[in-house]
Order: sequence, then structure tokens, then C-alpha cells
Amino acid sequence: MTLERAGLDRGAQPVRITDVAALAGVSIGTASKALNGTGQLRESTRSRVKDAAEKLGFVGDARARALSSGRTYTVGMITTDSFGRFSIPVLLGAEDALSAGQMAVLLCDTRDDHVREAHYLRSLAARGVDGIIVTGRSADPRPPIDVSIPVVYAFTPSTDPADVSITLDDAAGSSAVAAHVLTLGRQRVAIVTGPARHQSAVRRVSGATAVLGSALVGEPLYGEWSERWGRQAVDVLARGSADVDAIVCGSDQIARGVCDRLRELGRSVPEDVAVTGFDDWDVMALASRPPLTTVDLRLEELGRVAGQALLDLIDGGSAASAAVTPSLVIRESTLGA
Repeated sequence: MTLERAGLDRGAQPVRITDVAALAGVSIGTASKALNGTGQLRESTRSRVKDAAEKLGFVGDARARALSSGRTYTVGMITTDSFGRFSIPVLLGAEDALSAGQMAVLLCDTRDDHVREAHYLRSLAARGVDGIIVTGRSADPRPPIDVSIPVVYAFTPSTDPADVSITLDDAAGSSAVAAHVLTLGRQRVAIVTGPARHQSAVRRVSGATAVLGSALVGEPLYGEWSERWGRQAVDVLARGSADVDAIVCGSDQIARGVCDRLRELGRSVPEDVAVTGFDDWDVMALASRPPLTTVDLRLEELGRVAGQALLDLIDGGSAASAAVTPSLVIRESTLGA
């Protein structure tokens, strides 16, 4: 889109809705209804107006639209994930859904500070946002926020079962990984994961354990979400009596540490030991030697589901909690080069 079309060039006149109506061959009122998503219009008419607006680079008056509807067409997103590993993909997915309703998203990072979160909630309320998405870096439940507008929790669920929470089905992801390992003919499988206090670690263990059955060697090893713990866990397993031929890890960071330590001990991955991760964090999964078979969390899809749920609530409809099923990504750490 050129600057002249968008009406941003100082020497050009901005595109008006009358121009859009003329190009689409409709009245100004019809053009307004089509662009604002109101009125009872044929879909072909609405599409023709929108095509004309896009061709001309028409930019609507958000203030006028807000005044006429009683809405601001803005949504707040509250997150504790300063690094953005989880919240940015969720944000991108939510924006995909919310943009269909011409909604803009205001991202607020609380940095795990309750005072900062309270400040952002007051600020968002003062701006008159139409709804709020709450997310974070943990899949553990959090207390609900107290606001009088629609709220959807994404990835980080609410402790209140009455709230709408869009979560990840960790158990399904780990079940898929475990089933994959068994199809490779591995018969002595160990599980290495994160802290037992984290529900995601526990759910990932339960999903894998249910599938592995008698192929599981010993109790699952709980530790940190770190490469260091992955290296330490290999030493723990080496001191045991069972010679494992596969290690299912609760995160890509752990799996990368596992691969590094196995290589130092002269064990080949995947020829001697198949290794799997969880998260599909490319910084870890692709940089690992070899690249990791892992589980894609599908966070953008989770964000899209959350964004659509919030749109439904804002429009006066209903929405229900849901769980997004992650997907298996197979790479060299189980299949070789």
C-alpha cells in the first residue's frame, strides 16, 4: 500500500468513505455498515466494499466507530512472561482471531509483580478495553483477576473453573512421544523431566507413563528445566542397573543436556539411545546435536482459540474452556541422519 493511497502523504487528500462507496457502487450508508460489520447486508456486498476499501487504502475513523458502538475495539493482554517465549506466540495467534473483529491488542508485562499487575488492570479499565486475555510462562493455574469485562485465560489457566481457560493438553503430547519411541522398538525407556511442583511436568510424566507401561525403566527423574539437569540425569541413569535405549525428556532444554552428556560418555544418539524433548523451542531443539524429536505446543493455535473465545464473549455470546492438543515433530534424535 502506497503512502498516497493511505492518505499519509501531506500533499494528498485522505481517502474518504465516499470514495469507497463510489468504487464499490453502493451508498455511503451501505459502505459504512459493511466496514463496521453492522446491518443486514449480503456477503457479496460486504466483500465488495471491503475490497474497495483495501484497494484505496481506506483507514476508518476508530473514534467514530467506538462512539457509535459503545466499544473501544481494544483488548488488553496481561502476561508474566517477560522473555516472550510463550506469550509472543499466544499474542500472534490471538491477534489473528481478534483482527477479524477489528480489535487491537495492548500487551502488558507484569514481570510477576502483583502491584504492577494491579496498575495495568486499572490502566486497561481506564482505557475502556472490551476484554482481557491473561497469559504467562507457566501452565500452572493462577488466581483470577477481578474485572467487570470479559476475560479469557490462555496457557496459564484460572483457578476458578467457572472462568474460560484455554490450555495445553500436555499428557496428549507426551503420549505421542512415548508411542513414537515404542514404534522404534525401544524397550528400556527412562523419563527425565522438570520440577515435580509444576503441573506440566507431572502431566507430561503421566501421559508418557501410561503408554510406556513395562518399557519404563525405574521411577521418573524430576529436576530442573535446564540443560545442566539433563546432563546430571544421564549420570544418575548411568549409575543404575538398567542400560536404557531411550530417554523421554520433559523439555527441549533437558533433552539437549541429555544429548551432550551421552556424547561425552561415548553413547551415540539415536543409535545407542533415542532422545526426545518437549516444547519445540527452536533455540534448543534445532541447535541440539542431533536436532531433537520433540512436541510442538501449537501456542499460536492456542492464542487463536483464546482470541475467538474472547470475541464471542465480547459480542454477548458464550465460550467454554478448551485444551489444545500439541503435535509430534520427528527429527534426527530418534531417527538418525
